[in-house]
Amino acid sequence: MKNKILSRIYVGLVLMFLYVPIFVLIVFSFNETKSRSVFSGFTFDWYVKLFQNELIMSSLLNTIIIAVIASVLSTILGTAAAVGINNMKKLPRSLTMQVTNIPIINPEIVTGVSLMLLFVFFSARMHFEFGFVTLIIAHITFNVPYIILNVMPKFRQMTPNLYNAAQDLGCSPARAFFKVVLPEIMPGVISGFLMAFTFSLDDFVISYFTSGATSQTLPITIYSMTRRKISPEINSLSTLIFIVIIIVLIVKNIIESRNIKKRSVKTDG
Repeated sequence: MKNKILSRIYVGLVLMFLYVPIFVLIVFSFNETKSRSVFSGFTFDWYVKLFQNELIMSSLLNTIIIAVIASVLSTILGTAAAVGINNMKKLPRSLTMQVTNIPIINPEIVTGVSLMLLFVFFSARMHFEFGFVTLIIAHITFNVPYIILNVMPKFRQMTPNLYNAAQDLGCSPARAFFKVVLPEIMPGVISGFLMAFTFSLDDFVISYFTSGATSQTLPITIYSMTRRKISPEINSLSTLIFIVIIIVLIVKNIIESRNIKKRSVKTDG
């Protein structure tokens, strides 16, 4: 009994440590004044000013466009890579997985600087500037390993001969993949896409080294604003981003729970 009480207290303290700062930020996004320590009254003014701030809105639009494009391309490339890795023999598959995990373990500043030097090398010869293209390439670079990491376990859970059985029943290789394999690995694909999208939204270090003057992302804009003076508009923006991420996670969990129920019904039937 005492162990249960202590474990609950410990979990409660951990959750407080993680989420109290976020709740404080949310509360002060509705504060009438710019004070970050005294709540003087409730207002939506900072949210109104947020949507009237052209710099933040343009940076937010840039961030969303880059995150969507990079996440979609990363999901396609990562899923295709996972299919290829899954078809390898044990030793090559293990070595390839170790190589694909390097960008995850590698410090972001090393990845950012190395990509910047690579783009500088090519820009001097191909005459292109830092901007949307370099940002998208950089985001794809660090997103693809996460897609592979999410999709590979789904291949292990899948019945090994399912693809061959579909071909024996008359499906072409492409039809067998899209009709049989893809639905089985789809939860991993969706999880990888959401993870890639989230990482693209909040990436700062790599984006800082690979962005151009006309392609500032939201984290870079917020960083430049906080160097001068922290505006309550940033609290409002952070609150909205937090709410959107929570909604996405809830929708994802609902979809996954429904898929599990459908599979259990088919199995029972």
